[in-house]
Amino acid sequence: MIHELCYSCLLYFFLPHPSIHPFRVSLLISRNPAAAAGAEAEYRVFDGRFCPAEAEYRVFDGRFCPAEAEAARAHRVFDGRSRPAEAAARMYVVKRDGRQETVHFDKITARLKKLSYGLSQEHCDPVLVAQKVCAGVYKGVTTSQLDELAAETAAAMTASHPDYASLAARIAVSNLHKNTKKSFSETIKDMYSHVNERSGLMAPLVADDVYEIIMKNAARLDSEIIYDRDFDYDYFGFKTLERSYLLKVGGKVVERPQHMLMRVSVGIHKDDIDSAIKTYHLMSQRWFTHASPTLFNAGTPRPQLSSCFLICMKDDSIEGIYDTLKECAVISKSAGGIGVSVHNIRATGSYIRGTNGTSNGIVPMLRVFNDTARYVDQGGGKRKGAFAVYLEPWHADICEFLDLRKNHGKEEHRARDLFYALWVPDLFMQRVQNNEEWSLFCPNEAPGLADCWGDEFENLYKKYEREGKAKKVVPAQTVWFDILKAQIETGTPYMLYKDTCNRKSNQQNLGTIKSSNLCTEIIEFTSPTETAVCNLASIALPRFVREKDVPIESHPSKLVGSTGSKNRYFDFDKLAEVTSTITYNLNKIIDVNYYPVETAKRSNMRHRPIGIGVQGLADTFILLGMPFDSPEAQQLNKGIFETIYYHALKASADLAAKEGPYETYEGSPVSKGILQHDMWNVVPSDRWNWPALRSNIAKVGLRNSLLVAPMPTASTSQILGNNECFEPYTSNIYSRRVLSGEFVVVNKHLLHDLTEMGVWTPALKNKIIYEDGSVQKMTEIPDDLKAIYKTVWEIKQKTLVDMAVDRGCYIDQSQSLNVHMEQPNFGKLTSLHFHAWSKVIMSMLVQIP
Repeated sequence: MIHELCYSCLLYFFLPHPSIHPFRVSLLISRNPAAAAGAEAEYRVFDGRFCPAEAEYRVFDGRFCPAEAEAARAHRVFDGRSRPAEAAARMYVVKRDGRQETVHFDKITARLKKLSYGLSQEHCDPVLVAQKVCAGVYKGVTTSQLDELAAETAAAMTASHPDYASLAARIAVSNLHKNTKKSFSETIKDMYSHVNERSGLMAPLVADDVYEIIMKNAARLDSEIIYDRDFDYDYFGFKTLERSYLLKVGGKVVERPQHMLMRVSVGIHKDDIDSAIKTYHLMSQRWFTHASPTLFNAGTPRPQLSSCFLICMKDDSIEGIYDTLKECAVISKSAGGIGVSVHNIRATGSYIRGTNGTSNGIVPMLRVFNDTARYVDQGGGKRKGAFAVYLEPWHADICEFLDLRKNHGKEEHRARDLFYALWVPDLFMQRVQNNEEWSLFCPNEAPGLADCWGDEFENLYKKYEREGKAKKVVPAQTVWFDILKAQIETGTPYMLYKDTCNRKSNQQNLGTIKSSNLCTEIIEFTSPTETAVCNLASIALPRFVREKDVPIESHPSKLVGSTGSKNRYFDFDKLAEVTSTITYNLNKIIDVNYYPVETAKRSNMRHRPIGIGVQGLADTFILLGMPFDSPEAQQLNKGIFETIYYHALKASADLAAKEGPYETYEGSPVSKGILQHDMWNVVPSDRWNWPALRSNIAKVGLRNSLLVAPMPTASTSQILGNNECFEPYTSNIYSRRVLSGEFVVVNKHLLHDLTEMGVWTPALKNKIIYEDGSVQKMTEIPDDLKAIYKTVWEIKQKTLVDMAVDRGCYIDQSQSLNVHMEQPNFGKLTSLHFHAWSKVIMSMLVQIP
């Protein structure tokens, strides 16, 4: 029986022993001599694909060698050489406790069958997965490695049916559960007792106070954890957690996802156990997630939980530049992304009084920042260092700045690992529009332009023009076209509108805001003595799509596809509850956070900004059967962000009633009764009681200066299996690379709908691949589904800008808005940029394939 199954396995797949040179070919062995001679059976694996092959070949010492077919059938490939088939009986696996056990292929099949409960028996075949896994067995393989192979194998079959994705996740999670302790408190104890293998010194992974709190409340915390919720993660979400988020001891993962969530919850709330448990359950049930640095570091000895830092160049001097550089390095070490403004650095050729020399400008300086970003990654290898550099377009080095990321030109004039953004005043846009001249200045010779906005900036700029202080005067459209060239070639610079950002900020009473962050959603005040900080969390919007007449406790944790959308609705009341909890959490993080630099602590304690975002807006529309660009979707988009803003304000006011308003509240627009939508001249709906909220804020103030900042959610949306932030899907089909190769992944909602309709076939999959993930030309798919599954390339980009404007009146920071163009030109880009600027949107990023 063992031999029969083993031979059958080789018809499907073969993985050589890891020590063999990776030629990735294998011998076809058939139990049926007639089949071996038939054309249908003559396939072998080559480079991860089934390819035609002669049956009369076998592998010997890593090579294909001619042989008689009968001799080939009497052999199998083992350790790179042809061995008698009886050798299979001598193969063994290494169990998790170190014991060796003879291979029993039926055990693999039984394990996969057990993990397939509730899945489609017709479309998801665990035996088929087991057969492919069996072919990868080699002498000494561990059971954990077999599970990893089984999970990847099932994930690679997802394009056949979505249930394979569920099976892949179950295998991977089950494998981790078998390799880790069940008890949360015992796991924390192991991490706290960690000893560095090289130094022999204690190196606890858990903070002293958090450890003591968990030990004191061990029984209650252990009893609250529900490990079955780990199985709600999809395969790639779980692997993202395993790779970067779950804590490791000696390179081995010791946390389960539920352990991580409880660690984060206790790390935020400390001895407020009730709040910690509430946070745990909301995150565990996938209603929201905190940002990556919070998941990385909460509860650890150095709990740096903030995502974004905004830095103002300390001074236009060697001391100021290198103090700023050091601050960037220290922040990046602690897993923070950075936005830094360089408007005040003197231009090339400017006089240096201290040395009687001239400046080399911003380019050589930014190359030093570039090398620092490469060297100091985030959190010790968790993520690459990320610096975004902001410059105003009146700076005399603007043209050189625009070239820094280009792929051609002299290497000493390039800094390709930084991200670039322009802080654009309205005056520049007006002069481009009117085809007028634009003057370029050195900030050392024309000081103060970076420190003002609106009419004050315009008056000072024109004054310097009259005084002849410009280093160069060029047509404004020349600079504009240089910007567009850079965007077409590199995707940068990002465009942020300085006057709009300042005019609509609740921090405008603090001074002129000079930059945003890497992802353009944070708009906060900075100065040489204050580094702006923001703590983030994102709401998983698809979770709030409910089925009518189904109690929330009985509701499935994940809905998929648009089938049944007429019986679904969006739960605004639950969104209100979750938003309030997030506001409390983020406010608490400000107090328990570790600040890598003192200027960041000073800023955060004084102004207490937070950033609430979303993920999975596109998934939400699909679940409700709404095309992304439909009027219904646009209305829901507004309703969601109105709800988030209202309840964030309400929760912040409740906190202010208990703890007092933030230090710099007086003089802010909100202190004068001006809310964000008032700045847009928008009247909110009557869904919530705005008059009562205004009255309460007037009495008690707010605990937080800023509240809403939809961020990209690149990693955390992958963890929860949602599309990024409020973005449409970029494609309905794409490839994923894993250790065992590359395979096709299909939009889970589309795959579900087409499977339910009975039209999903390999031929249809190949047609969608040929159309680069578009379904618009598929005659098998009805028009209503085509509308729902439009990709971002098939939606008018002005519609995306208009939807950003619709929600913008409820966003008191900014939003990370991407626009996509397949065949960009100056005309298209100019039209889109000016449309966004005229709609007084704060920021926009251009994505070009």
